[in-house]
Amino acid sequence: MRIRHLALLLTLATISSIAFTGETTADKDGWQSLFDGKSLGKWKPAAFSDNGRIEIKDGTIAIGTGKPMAGITWTNEPPARMDYELELEAMRTDGEDFFCGLTFPFKTNSCTLVVGGWGGTVVGLSSIDYADASQNETTATMTFENKRWYTIRVKVTKDKIEAWIDKKKIVDVEIANRKLSVRWEIEACIPLGIATWNTASAIRNIRFRKSSN
Repeated sequence: MRIRHLALLLTLATISSIAFTGETTADKDGWQSLFDGKSLGKWKPAAFSDNGRIEIKDGTIAIGTGKPMAGITWTNEPPARMDYELELEAMRTDGEDFFCGLTFPFKTNSCTLVVGGWGGTVVGLSSIDYADASQNETTATMTFENKRWYTIRVKVTKDKIEAWIDKKKIVDVEIANRKLSVRWEIEACIPLGIATWNTASAIRNIRFRKSSN
């Protein structure tokens, strides 16, 4: 009976651990979920001075409007720092500025893909050689609708960073011998996090996979 009881406790502990992390095994394409739609798991509210309310709502991470910033950050070592892809779906639920500032690791540094910044339309990487998303070669403009889901994907390799919004490639930049960093306002999301600026958003289907050149 003691052995059976111990086996049951170990099984329950394993199930509890899996539920807490919010991670799953990789699918046939190598994608692994980083959010189970039920709990924050390894995510936590970012340490912004006046973060918006963070809650799980209808299978999403709902990020309330911060003053000016709000968001979440990954609590453990990120799944990878090189040769990987990150993908998520994001929706601006209220406001007029960036609804997804995806900060991601690159070796020992981090960089941010800004989606809808500088009044709602600018996309790009912050920062490359200390020039932010409005001032470097990745700068572009797009129109975003409130309450519409957008699929955002970033691919990081040692020589290049690429990014897509839905099926449109918006970033394709060589980064060998370049300095990658984040703006000081978003340092609370290092090394992996998602932030907004005076804007509320919803995030879902966050996933990761290893990749190669």
